Amino acid sequence: MGPKRGSSSKSKDNNKVQIVADNDQDSLAMVPSADQEQTVKAPIVISYNDRIRPLLDVVDRLRNLMVMKEGIQLPTIVVVGDQSSGKSSVLESLAGINLPRGQGICTRVPLVMRLQNHPSDSDPEFYLEFNGKIVQTDEDHIANAIVLATDEIAGQGKGISNNPLTLIVKKNGVPDLTMVDLPGITRVPVHGQPENIYEQIRDIIVEYIKPEESIILNVLSASVDFSTCESIRMSRQVDKTGDRTLAVVTKSDKAPEGLLEKVTADDVNIGLGYICVRNRIGDESYDEARLEEARLFENHPLLSQIDKSIVGIPVLAQKLVHIQATIIARCLPETVRKISDKLNHNVTELNKLPRALSSTAEALTAFMQIMGAAKESLRKILLRGEFDEYPDDIIMHCTARLAEKLNNFNDELQKSSQNYSTKESEGYSSYAS
Repeated sequence: MGPKRGSSSKSKDNNKVQIVADNDQDSLAMVPSADQEQTVKAPIVISYNDRIRPLLDVVDRLRNLMVMKEGIQLPTIVVVGDQSSGKSSVLESLAGINLPRGQGICTRVPLVMRLQNHPSDSDPEFYLEFNGKIVQTDEDHIANAIVLATDEIAGQGKGISNNPLTLIVKKNGVPDLTMVDLPGITRVPVHGQPENIYEQIRDIIVEYIKPEESIILNVLSASVDFSTCESIRMSRQVDKTGDRTLAVVTKSDKAPEGLLEKVTADDVNIGLGYICVRNRIGDESYDEARLEEARLFENHPLLSQIDKSIVGIPVLAQKLVHIQATIIARCLPETVRKISDKLNHNVTELNKLPRALSSTAEALTAFMQIMGAAKESLRKILLRGEFDEYPDDIIMHCTARLAEKLNNFNDELQKSSQNYSTKESEGYSSYAS
């Protein structure tokens, strides 16, 4: 029996994945079969698809409207990895640009990367969006522009922030993708970083990868044991089946021994499979790096044994585009429904407000009605513990339980005082004896 609609199937012998969207006709047009993947090398440039780009633009616009702050989750590819796992190299190869490099955490804020394939006869466009403004840059100064924007968002130290920075890349030859790059995971703070840097990074990562609408792109170094990677541990906490996790194995040329066994055994349950890549080295151009990568997986005595359908940046780009198209096709109808429900609720609340007021008496009456409604709401949530007015507003729930929390704290304080008195009495007794 074939895979069900809206599901993914994985070949056990080579970890290939075929994603099938809810609309079978559309998905079959976007997803190559396993046989096709074996015989066709995926180009880095994906053919422009008029059905996919508008949908991706819609999701990007919704993200700019901050609908996620209203509790509405959007389909997102989230890039996570331990520090120095090669995360930046993967993103650079996909986008064909240079990102900030250096010691410690280079990505200090969530970096939303919007890549859009641009006609070859048009000039590339690069710009940043953050703090309500747009900053244009060019290909040679992208890394520096990101550093300056990050300093403005998160400060000039080494701390991090959850306020996102958006990078738009319109360039010929890039795949149509939107990804969110998160700070690399580190456990030991360096000079200038807060002591709880690990907890801060963990909280940001979990916030982004926890929603069911998120696809987790887990970047792993070939030189480490996958089961010990902190990024794997975090992703397994929120995606126990691995159905929405794709792993990218970097530095394949640095640690080729045993890599085939790692990606075929899949001891850490990566549901969407593995893609092995080679990092760009030194001053190589991106075209030169792709040629060297192809030669590596074709000629290396160990790496050449890995199935060609799971190696190389071009294959990674193609797979991400297919996964993205599928998750958008599956989630967008539900997203539209949630937005409509939220809009209808807000319109209903708006209609409850008084219309045009023509006299002081009308204004006073309206004010008293509003005050009465506010008093009733406070009475419900503070005294009776009824949250029907704010079913999804956790902040209001927390406020409503304030009295309960204070009572619990008072009880704990009393117990602590009693315990201290008992220990003090025991101390005097033992001193007297």
